[in-house]
Amino acid sequence: LLFLQRVLLLVASDVDALCACKILQALFQCDHVQYTLVPVSGWQELETAFLEHKDQFKYFVLINCGANVDLLEILQPEEDTFFFVCDSHRPINVVNVYSDTQIKLLVKQDDDLDVPAYDDIFRDEEDEEEDSENESDGSEPSEKRRRFEEDVIERTMKRRQRREWEARRREILFDYEQYEYHGTSSAMVMFDLAWIMSKDLNDMLWWAIVGLTDQWVQDKITQMKYVTDIGILQRHVSRHNHRNEDEENSLSIDCMRIAFEYDLRLALYQHWSLYESLCNTSYTSASLKLWSVQGQKRLQEFLADMGLPLKQVKQKFNSMDVSLKENLREMIEESANKFGMKDLRVQTFSIHFGFKNKFSASDIVYATASLMENIEKEGPETTNFIKALDSLSRGNLDKLHQGLDLAKKQLRAIQQTVASCICTNLVISQGPFLYCSLMEGTPDVKLFSKPVSLCLLSKYLLKSFVCSVSKSK
Repeated sequence: LLFLQRVLLLVASDVDALCACKILQALFQCDHVQYTLVPVSGWQELETAFLEHKDQFKYFVLINCGANVDLLEILQPEEDTFFFVCDSHRPINVVNVYSDTQIKLLVKQDDDLDVPAYDDIFRDEEDEEEDSENESDGSEPSEKRRRFEEDVIERTMKRRQRREWEARRREILFDYEQYEYHGTSSAMVMFDLAWIMSKDLNDMLWWAIVGLTDQWVQDKITQMKYVTDIGILQRHVSRHNHRNEDEENSLSIDCMRIAFEYDLRLALYQHWSLYESLCNTSYTSASLKLWSVQGQKRLQEFLADMGLPLKQVKQKFNSMDVSLKENLREMIEESANKFGMKDLRVQTFSIHFGFKNKFSASDIVYATASLMENIEKEGPETTNFIKALDSLSRGNLDKLHQGLDLAKKQLRAIQQTVASCICTNLVISQGPFLYCSLMEGTPDVKLFSKPVSLCLLSKYLLKSFVCSVSKSK
């Protein structure tokens, strides 16, 4: 049916959603499916976009939005309207799960959604209506009285059973809905679909990797889930990239190659200086407590332990002595263990465009997110969205480099804000919650009105606060 119908894509404003969108666009291009793309941020925009387009479209694809709300209740669609939902937000609304006529959920087969059984949360009212309709017929008075008494007892029992069922239903739904979390990356789900259809390409695989890495960068999934999904993608990387090894010498600037590697958990370090990366990565900054004088001293001790001259670590990574760069990962990892940073090594992937351009998956995540939330130029949100989407294509390296520059500014702003909040005791503990208020006029406060930047700030601030109080108790 999609071959004959124009489709509306409603895509959330996050990097995983953009990557899933790129894969779907490539699949649509293969099959000549026409579509219109609309970016959405939040339920209000989703509802508005649907109302604006519902008369022109019958098929809607929702990427990283729509799964955890009752779509039929909120959007009130016509019966001939269909939704295809690819969303990593969990838990999925139970009505969406069981409304499989109009709502098609795109999830991996091995994903355990842990959805309650239909009979535990939905109840048929017809039986009770039939009971009330069949109350009286022609009988003797004594017979009527006896049947009436039996009916009263039966109805009382049914009401009690209904109350018990409803109490149990509330308990089941509470257990199911009480925690929000994320499932498999939507980009990975889309790639899986492409693979099943035998239409998967290396570009699609890279977008799936970036989508997964986005979840990891933002702490949306556990380390175990990340490592498991890395293993799945690693098999595809071997399948798609082994054949290029014999063609290494004939690679052109347009060729790309993906490689699995163990890399350092340092943001953008290959496009920055090692010093700046250490100072502005949440893991190292929080572990070393760089907001304090003592923390800065520990950083100097850390660099001295590695035997790295300050002049070398403060210049661009590409300009560092080759002899230092050759064993840098091992040197940093060995010293990091002494300073309590035992998780500085991470499994990831890198991409090579031709001979010169190499990027890690996290580089792309930071760059794309920064382009999407760019506040330096006034203009419609759609402009930033399209620019971020374009930066994921291998032919737009200029936009990618622009995104890397914006990402450095974003990470500096986050680090400075975190340091200020910790040093001025702006983080307040109230029972099980922590609060921090950024006043209007605070530097970079406009940046933190954007969801991804706000999420990175809050996670960074939480890690730093935990480290700041851990030794004082």
